Amino acid sequence: MDKAFANAGDITPIRVHGDCHGGNLLWRDDAPHFVDFDDSRMAPAIQDIWMLLSGDTDRQRRQLSEIVDGYNEFYDFHPRELALIEPLRTLRMMYYSAWLARRWEDPAFPHSFPWFNTVRYWSDHILELREQLAALQAPAIELF
Repeated sequence: MDKAFANAGDITPIRVHGDCHGGNLLWRDDAPHFVDFDDSRMAPAIQDIWMLLSGDTDRQRRQLSEIVDGYNEFYDFHPRELALIEPLRTLRMMYYSAWLARRWEDPAFPHSFPWFNTVRYWSDHILELREQLAALQAPAIELF
């Protein structure tokens, strides 16, 4: 991951939502409204783009092209940031598990996340991290 960030060059952090995914995007009167700003931070622009992507690589490439076209109407997107998608995804995966583990003594957490801290959870998490290692070693997604 350090190599990917180093290879991306000089990235200017901007204020981002930090948790920009479909679940935090509500539609009303044909207009999008972002919610849940508690993860807002300074980060590369790609931080607010990659979580909007889904599906296979071709579908993600099409989605990315549309999102970046719209994004460029307001702020210049730097394609070198695309190499940060998988490192940021990996960091999010690890952070989420750590977030749950740090709060596990709170009685609300075992009740709300009963699947966490089980043998199956950790087995699946290790498998996901192994798969993510392959994604980190693969070429970055590119725009059309």
